Amino acid sequence: MARTRAKDHDEKREAILRRAAMVFARDGYDRASMAQLAAECGVSKALLYHYYVSKETLLFDIIRSHLAELAEIVELADDERLEPEARLEALVLALLEAYRDADAEHKVQIGTLRLLPEAEQEELKALERQLVEKFAAAIRALDPVLFAGKPLLKPVTMSLFGMLNWAYMWFRDGGAVSRADYGRLATRILVSGVRGLGE
Repeated sequence: MARTRAKDHDEKREAILRRAAMVFARDGYDRASMAQLAAECGVSKALLYHYYVSKETLLFDIIRSHLAELAEIVELADDERLEPEARLEALVLALLEAYRDADAEHKVQIGTLRLLPEAEQEELKALERQLVEKFAAAIRALDPVLFAGKPLLKPVTMSLFGMLNWAYMWFRDGGAVSRADYGRLATRILVSGVRGLGE
């Protein structure tokens, strides 16, 4: 007879993912062991193995869950009816808000995705591309003529991600600049730069 899933299975899994991401971000993926992860997650090693057969599967699920959530949030925030700058700002603000309390997951994604097997990397990179393409479409709408047939869209789009993705290194909530303020600032810098390219 098949074993039934516990009612709190998903909650336990989410708690394990969250705590394991913190451990990987703090100590490094290579240095963390399943025994350490189990102890820090407050579960037995046997229970941890019930959810994840290896450290690698745990790492993959941390990054996959993080990227899937980002993609969903950004998809919901995208409104093609808005003026191009307002549309881009909405995407930027949604992404920065999604990054709130996800510094560990974000650090793990940036620093350890390359350690996974190629097939798993490709699955995760597809989610990353989904995010990038959403922002690229909004950036293209700022000046369709400028980006038509020119190799500028990717570097401009990745420059925006450079501003947003590395904010976790220095940005702190409660400072002089709020998360929303920074999102608007990053959008204005990007839009001003695009306008300058078109001159």
